[in-house]
Amino acid sequence: MRILIIEDETPAADRLKKMILDLEPNGEIINNLVSIASSVTWLKENPAPDLIFMDIHLSDGDSFQIFNELEVTSPVVFVTAYDQYALEAFKVNSIDYLLKPVKKEDLARAIEKYKQRTGSNMQQMMDLLKQMNIVPSKKEIQKRIVIRYGDTIKMVEISDVAYFYTEDKINFLCTKGNLRYPIDQNLDELESIVDDTIFFRINRQYIININAIDKMLAWSKSRVKVILKPVCDQETIVSTERSPHFKEWLTGLKS
Repeated sequence: MRILIIEDETPAADRLKKMILDLEPNGEIINNLVSIASSVTWLKENPAPDLIFMDIHLSDGDSFQIFNELEVTSPVVFVTAYDQYALEAFKVNSIDYLLKPVKKEDLARAIEKYKQRTGSNMQQMMDLLKQMNIVPSKKEIQKRIVIRYGDTIKMVEISDVAYFYTEDKINFLCTKGNLRYPIDQNLDELESIVDDTIFFRINRQYIININAIDKMLAWSKSRVKVILKPVCDQETIVSTERSPHFKEWLTGLKS
């Protein structure tokens, strides 16, 4: 669960982070924003988080202004010291309204409400997509990958993916246009659904599209260093055990 906190009081933000991670040890606090301006900028430039915890009174105004600047697709839990904004909160994408100081049982209820809501919505959407033959019901070459942004579903053509990768235990895809999205599938699962004449897993962290190879360099221990486009931050070196199969794959032979 990728969680964004919008809170300008450091002690309140730190306390909320600790309580969330106590309840959701596998959760990730992806950022703590402190103003309307920074929140609008961040939400425009980054994939939508799974859940947002948002204070109402921020340093530069009421956080409801964020919803006037852009469409917020993620579920929101408002956290505030004031109870008079509850009605306004539920006019936007709010699933709960917690009063400060937040009690752990109230926070747990809000997180459970999120899980019930998204679990139900996602299952309905996935069933619908399966009926449309967008999601395969068995292992086969898959044409599209489904990405979730809160309650929003986005589809990316797998042929448009430059590479899949893992960073800090999170799985991502990067498109040929250098758009990066977190994905639910791990690399083992992805290996079973992509076209292995186009995609190759060069090591534990990367599956690459042959069309994303910009340059190749001879490396130590008979390995190959691959320079990708778009450029990535990590070194992409074909592992020793995969190098012979990689060279066969380059020629069009199945590894």
